[in-house]
Amino acid sequence: MARVLLIEDDAAVRKAVTLALKRRGHEVETANSGETGILVLERYRPDLVMLDLMLPNMSGLEVCRRIRESKQVPIIIISARDDEVDVVVGLSAGADDYITKPANGEVIEARIQAVLRRVAPGSSAHAAAPQTAEVESIRDLDIDRTTLMVAKGGTHVPLAPSELKLLLFLSATPGRVYSRDQLLEQVWEYNFHGDVRIVDACVQRLRVKIEDNPRKPVFVQTVRGFGYRFGPVE
Repeated sequence: MARVLLIEDDAAVRKAVTLALKRRGHEVETANSGETGILVLERYRPDLVMLDLMLPNMSGLEVCRRIRESKQVPIIIISARDDEVDVVVGLSAGADDYITKPANGEVIEARIQAVLRRVAPGSSAHAAAPQTAEVESIRDLDIDRTTLMVAKGGTHVPLAPSELKLLLFLSATPGRVYSRDQLLEQVWEYNFHGDVRIVDACVQRLRVKIEDNPRKPVFVQTVRGFGYRFGPVE
């Protein structure tokens, strides 16, 4: 169903997760360190990366940042560290989701499928939102809903799958406010309770890429006590 790269230094965990993934039809390649994982990534070209945070030498956070410098492959962090700071930092580094160990195969599979649906052909957010013009230009931001390309001031902006889908979804209904739970359901396609910190971290990353001043956002605005909206832009 998917080509998965699992970067995990614990041999027992690596074996258990690999077995669970293969039982569900996935092809799996593994690496026991961050350095090896980055090398395997170039050769294997996975559909998804599963990444432990506590790796020897190069931490999982550094691996995540290194991957995000040049690739937009979906990344799921799977870690025993469940402190709020660890979760937020992991998501802010560019991960699309965060799973806390121990996690059973059903939970892992549900998260994988949710991430893969976000990047599958025809599954972009505008499919679930009201139809809009294929190419929108708002100030210096251009959003092409056909090619799924975003440009800022004429320069292409590379977005991770979650960032792109969030932008497409919010921009389809300018001014409408969505709660974090609604965004988890509509953008992340979770049909179960999810961690709203995933939404907040994705918004922060998206703002860094498309806003002139991420601290004073024009495009992706916070509505305190409710959630987020796109614009309205005057």
